[in-house]
Amino acid sequence: MKRKLMLIIAIMFVITIRSHAQIDQSGDVGITEHLGDKIPLDLKFVNDKFDTVTLRKLITKPTILSFVYFDCPGLCSPLLEGLGSVIQKTDLELGKDYQVITISFNFRDTPQKAKEKKERFTQRYSKGKSDGWIFLTTDSLTITKITGAVGFKTKAVGLDFVHPSAIMAISPQGMVTRYLYGISFLPIDFKMAIIEANKEQPRPTIQKILMFCYSYDQDNKRFALDITKVAGTLIIFFIVVFVVIFLIKPKRKTKIK
Repeated sequence: MKRKLMLIIAIMFVITIRSHAQIDQSGDVGITEHLGDKIPLDLKFVNDKFDTVTLRKLITKPTILSFVYFDCPGLCSPLLEGLGSVIQKTDLELGKDYQVITISFNFRDTPQKAKEKKERFTQRYSKGKSDGWIFLTTDSLTITKITGAVGFKTKAVGLDFVHPSAIMAISPQGMVTRYLYGISFLPIDFKMAIIEANKEQPRPTIQKILMFCYSYDQDNKRFALDITKVAGTLIIFFIVVFVVIFLIKPKRKTKIK
């Protein structure tokens, strides 16, 4: 009986966590994976050199795609720092074996801001291969098309945005082959994503829930445990446990005197 009880509790706990995660991901903000889909390559952007370019012209090798906005007070800079860090750690050569394209999803961002942002990060992280890390800006309609193509969902809040944190691997033919979540990335995962993109092989993501319990602490410039989400999940869990125990607990027979 105890083993059955523990098994039921474990199953209900997993269901509770998965349901909570799915609710979070089904809202206005998050990632809907489009593995195997091709992005629209003829969309026009302006690069950090103030030239108008298309993704078809740019994507000629495996490409790591990231979305940020340049005045972001939260996730965007840590994401780019994490991306820069893994660029330094991987044994693949930026600009030769792969490239990185960072697109602003804020139509107010300008090519000048893109240039400044690029200089900041490539000077520190690009190993002298700054041409391998491209920063782009564009209009609102194009932003909607490219973010929709990869399932990157944001929500405007005043002049800022609520948005997820992830990067995508894009094949030379424009196929979405991999999603990597968070603000830091393992060199082996990063390298494998590039290799798979080069082979036009989409691969499912295992780490979809990594960001579930964490939120960005702007004051301390780090991620902190999101107490509200954790507490809510634990409350639901214990309610489920209580209900399960109540339902399967045998009723005591009343003794007849």
